[in-house]
Amino acid sequence: MATDYDAPRRSEADELAEDSLEELKARRNETQSGVVDVDEDATAENFELPGADLSGLSGEDMTVKVVPKQADEFTCSVCFLVHHRSRLAEDNGGRLICRDCA
Repeated sequence: MATDYDAPRRSEADELAEDSLEELKARRNETQSGVVDVDEDATAENFELPGADLSGLSGEDMTVKVVPKQADEFTCSVCFLVHHRSRLAEDNGGRLICRDCA
């Protein structure tokens, strides 16, 4: 497509200034709608996540066994997670840092 670079350029402001008031009103009414589309099937109540059936747990307490830190583990001084010694990246004056945080 050939472009005439010597022709005067027109901006959107120039085009809007030349439009009549009736054209602007018609264009505004075409783009705006007072109707809101509501899809009742897309509500959050209808979404089911796989493996999220907790109906059997109603009224029950969930128990988790907490195991103390083992001798071959350390606590990262940046993320405060417990890692195995094989994940140790740095030891800065007693500050143990894991590979993820290094």
